[in-house]
Amino acid sequence: MFRFREHDVDTQLYLQLQDLTGVLSGMPELKFDYAYGSAIDNEHYKITASANWGIGNAKAREAGLKTDILLRTVGTLHHSDIPAMQRFIKDISESELPKFAGQLFTLFENIRLEEIVKKDRPGTATLFDIRRDYLIRFFTQQLEANVTRSLALDELYCLIYLLTQANTPDPSFPSANDRQVKKLKTVKPLIFQLFESGDTNDIARITQQILLRLESDYTDMMHEYLIFPIANLSSYTEQNAFDELTRTDPLANESLEEDVSEEDSETFEQQFSTWHGENENADRKQNFMQFELEQGTRSSLMGEGARETEEGDQATASIQGSSGKSDQNNYSDMEAMEKRQDPQNSEATSRAYGRENQYAVRVIKQAEMPTDKEEERYRHYAEEIAPYQRRLSKTIEKVLEHKRQTPRGNLTSGRLSKKLVSAATEEFPRLFYKKDEESKEMDAAFTLLVDCSASMLNKMEETKKGIVLFHEVLKDLNIPHAIIGFWEEATAVKHHYQPNYFHNIHSFHDSLYQNHGANIMQLEAQEDNRDGFSIRTAAEELEARSEKNRFLLVFSDGEPAASNYNENGIVDTSLAVSETRKKGMDVIGMFLAEGDISEQEDDLMRNIYGKERIMIPSVADLPEHFAPLLKRLLLNVM
Repeated sequence: MFRFREHDVDTQLYLQLQDLTGVLSGMPELKFDYAYGSAIDNEHYKITASANWGIGNAKAREAGLKTDILLRTVGTLHHSDIPAMQRFIKDISESELPKFAGQLFTLFENIRLEEIVKKDRPGTATLFDIRRDYLIRFFTQQLEANVTRSLALDELYCLIYLLTQANTPDPSFPSANDRQVKKLKTVKPLIFQLFESGDTNDIARITQQILLRLESDYTDMMHEYLIFPIANLSSYTEQNAFDELTRTDPLANESLEEDVSEEDSETFEQQFSTWHGENENADRKQNFMQFELEQGTRSSLMGEGARETEEGDQATASIQGSSGKSDQNNYSDMEAMEKRQDPQNSEATSRAYGRENQYAVRVIKQAEMPTDKEEERYRHYAEEIAPYQRRLSKTIEKVLEHKRQTPRGNLTSGRLSKKLVSAATEEFPRLFYKKDEESKEMDAAFTLLVDCSASMLNKMEETKKGIVLFHEVLKDLNIPHAIIGFWEEATAVKHHYQPNYFHNIHSFHDSLYQNHGANIMQLEAQEDNRDGFSIRTAAEELEARSEKNRFLLVFSDGEPAASNYNENGIVDTSLAVSETRKKGMDVIGMFLAEGDISEQEDDLMRNIYGKERIMIPSVADLPEHFAPLLKRLLLNVM
């Protein structure tokens, strides 16, 4: 039950809003209703607008209600990515700031959709101007109230809104606390990426990066100003809300399980692939936004309203996505870093690295001399993985020794065998054998690509243990290998310039040195990940190796996410994998999760890597899953 301020219902305006909903959505049966905020409700087949718009201000009230409907019908219904929102809901569930994350996501998505609506329907610009002026006054009042009540994150949220609507890139906020003003400056470059966003994935990524910079310094918001734009989100199955509302076929969720056979092993009993075909939440109907209006502010300007949240409320959002560039204005005051490529070079880059990466620029970062602390931490990790290393090395050595000592038979020259039956039964018998034939060294080279995007922040330390295992085993077996961390520096992306960093932890030339292992400790979570470009770049060096067997392993925790990469990033990465395999190199993707692996996540990795993928539910278990993979690959090349 929603409770609002008492007010007279304007029946003429209500009917007008009902007609507007049906016309703009293209669905005459879609209902309109007042609620705490603006959202699409597929369960009740309606679109809601905030009942708290413009109390005492008829002009602002009408503009606020109409723009709510415009944002949901012209905007969310057709231009919001449902899977991206669902990922956002899932990823933010463990955040320390879920209410802030949900409202920041909604605020940014509304701003993005507003530009789409105004471009599609220029006549709505006046209504949005009224909305903007009203909300500026509202959040200015809320800012002062939050300062008085010492609600730090609520204060910062108001500052973020006012910054996005300012006429200058560096507005002043004399009434705000210095702490929040300083924090606003640190996240300002990320906020300004909003004006280059291209889709919902971009909004999710920006929200994530801001969230990562605030979680350790704040407790969650007290007020709720906006509600999530789609209710009952967990029950959606389509790509967008329009398809969901117009879908007429019955829901049929089928889980296709993949038969996975265990590899025979003297030492290891793990399966090569460990993925979960079931999504435990698939049959749950959960409304992630529950609201009950309470008067929590003295302001007469309510907008979509503000209330203090309660423990039972859930406001959630996703922290993974990709950034994009639109035609909107960029108000960033960052130093211009435009680096344009001439058309000829752009065309060549497009051919070599894919059209989606024509402005990607390779930036090499060399590992530094390890510090004493890094050396100590490496020794500690090496001790942890030592049991896996010893067992794996022992298995490989046994096989090598067996090959050395086992006589080779059925030869055309050598020592005469005692088994001469074939001389009478075969036209061209092979009656000779050779003893103590030296086996060749393993003719192999490996490259390990490590995703250093921001989403790896909580996984990187455990991931390093798997990388230490990789390095120690290959070093013991004298197999050359390269270890490279990759990321795109989102804050430095400019027009025709997308810097992609390759952190060379180990090269083929120094990977076997005894004192270089601690370089692995220098891998850190950074920003975005342009996987297709990174795979092609790493494959170039691997292709130049003379070894017969060449392997490219990719550690990743999600879909590619970078500037102007969007959904095309998955296709581009899949093409990069296919191109690399056609050149005679094996490519294996390793997915690092933080819990049960959803069917959607496995589908993502299957679309990119096919059968050659390892799904690891917990990054803490990486050595247990990585060791059997290494054993399998090494035995295949012996």
